[in-house]
Amino acid sequence: MFKFNKKQLIRFTALLAAFITLSGSIVIIRTPGLNLSRYPLAFLAGIRREIGGIVFYHRNLVRNEILDKEIDFLKQKIRELNDIYAENQRLKGLLEFKQKTPYHVVACRVIGRSPDNWMSLVTVDKGSNQGIRRGLVVITYAGLVGRVTETTPSASKITLINDPDFSVSALIQRSRQEGLVSGTLGAYLIMKYLPKDADVKVDDAILTSGLSGNFPKGLSIGKVVEIGEEFSGLSHYALIRPVVNLSAIEEVFVIIP
Repeated sequence: MFKFNKKQLIRFTALLAAFITLSGSIVIIRTPGLNLSRYPLAFLAGIRREIGGIVFYHRNLVRNEILDKEIDFLKQKIRELNDIYAENQRLKGLLEFKQKTPYHVVACRVIGRSPDNWMSLVTVDKGSNQGIRRGLVVITYAGLVGRVTETTPSASKITLINDPDFSVSALIQRSRQEGLVSGTLGAYLIMKYLPKDADVKVDDAILTSGLSGNFPKGLSIGKVVEIGEEFSGLSHYALIRPVVNLSAIEEVFVIIP
């Protein structure tokens, strides 16, 4: 059995006392030390929090920009789908028209415009060689464009519906009220001779009535944008925005009987 001698016992006792003293000192010092370290740690935590906020702000900003672009993209897609739907409706209208009448159409390309500000004329690349003659009706998929007023074997001149000399019998699609639509040489047409009690409203669709020459019934002319009273006070008039953008037409169709 192992036994301590006197020197070893004294040495062991001294080491044990030193250990106990050191342990007590650590316990005494640890609490104030932790309290002191709390401030720099809180400061560092605050910095970290601010940096995180800046990072999150920029990240959210980037995400918002991406979402805005996606929204714009989706809006554009919706507009394109609406355009496709509108085009399909126009094609459907033209197909229905062709099915209801004995007419067929000749496609023409616009090759010139009249420099005369007092007239609204376009020249197309088809003429009498293709069966086109004076007085025939001209349309696009959207609606009425005008009528043929002059032909040569290979070209024709078309008077547009906004020309002051152009007139066509028309009706309001909703109420079936009839009137006469004429050109004004501006952006709008005018529907005249509407009774004072005529049932006409803004956004009403205006169609050909089928009572004017070669003009088939039901061709789209435009929509009402304003209603007013004639100077005589006996009737009303309606300003109409054409459905066809007359300043940008590139192709038209002439209805051949």
